[in-house]
Amino acid sequence: MDEMSQEVSLAAPFFLDKSDTASWKALNGLSLKVKEAAEAAGLDTRLIELLNVRISQINGCAFCLDMHSRMALEAEETSQRLAVLSTWRETALFNDLESAALSVAEAATELPDSETRIAELASSRMVLNDAQFSAIQWAAIAMNAFNRVSILSQHPVRPSKK
Repeated sequence: MDEMSQEVSLAAPFFLDKSDTASWKALNGLSLKVKEAAEAAGLDTRLIELLNVRISQINGCAFCLDMHSRMALEAEETSQRLAVLSTWRETALFNDLESAALSVAEAATELPDSETRIAELASSRMVLNDAQFSAIQWAAIAMNAFNRVSILSQHPVRPSKK
């Protein structure tokens, strides 16, 4: 292999989802179970998509941000709330349940120091029941995994048709 070919092959994306379809299928299976748990806990699709967008913002996953922003809008999320989502604590646009869920999702994504994490989760536990608390953490774990697959695979964001 000449030097030019080696440079191109090293720069080309390596799609994890295509290279190990069994693991990709398992991750999608986890996602389906997480969705079922969220629904059983009384958490609607709009909230889960809001969490997916926030987690993707934190992780810097352009592909997932694009996809889940569209999915959030389809689930009747507002463009205003999506626009201020990164500063959700600075607005009154999110109710107590949403704020508690966002706090849990951020703690699961950022994994702050133990003291901060425990305080954030304890505060959220005052609002969320056990099923909601569990489902939100699993949703964050799954979304973080999808973000990493997309970031490492360099999944492209294609221009929208609108």
